[in-house]
Amino acid sequence: MIPTPDLSHLTSEDYEKVYEPAEDTFLLLDALEQDQQQLQSLQPSICLEIGSGSGCVTTFLAKVLHQPALCLTTDLNHHACQITKRTGMQNGVAIDTVRTNLVDAIMPRLKQKIDVLCFNPPYVVTPTEEVGSVGIEASWAGGVDGREVIDQLLPLISDLLSPKGIFYLLLIHENRPLEVMKMLKEQQGLSSHIALERRAGRERQYIVKIYR
Repeated sequence: MIPTPDLSHLTSEDYEKVYEPAEDTFLLLDALEQDQQQLQSLQPSICLEIGSGSGCVTTFLAKVLHQPALCLTTDLNHHACQITKRTGMQNGVAIDTVRTNLVDAIMPRLKQKIDVLCFNPPYVVTPTEEVGSVGIEASWAGGVDGREVIDQLLPLISDLLSPKGIFYLLLIHENRPLEVMKMLKEQQGLSSHIALERRAGRERQYIVKIYR
């Protein structure tokens, strides 16, 4: 069992600026741990987390891999970039952070070079005008069907994943995960399945695992 990253360096003030790890975060960690053997045998060179928040997921992924890989994260919130780096340092993990929207600043340089991709997106159903802030609300406001940010990224997945790449995407029932999986297959020829699902309060959460 891989321990959850040490987040004792983070304060309540930090959590006013970035998303505090919750049930959705831990479901993503469980999916990564469940695939530990496969992920290690993949021998990834570049791992990317989009929207890193506290840095908990990337730090955990580095522990799962237990081998050198470039751990890269993006976030629009500059506090998240700083806090992600601090979380890595607290746990002995080197993380490179890029302040950008989704993958804007790293494409096309990293085209088809991402071996492990993780995204716990803003998935909550909200009014469209709440989407795209640079503050903490950017971590949850997903717009119509909670899909507005997710749908910005989906067309880019085939361009991001390396030939052996795996993408772990967290969705809730309202995001219509089966529709997302069908779109990825029909439009980009990508395979996928639901790797884990769990109920958290009123939310039904899913980890969709996507690959070539």
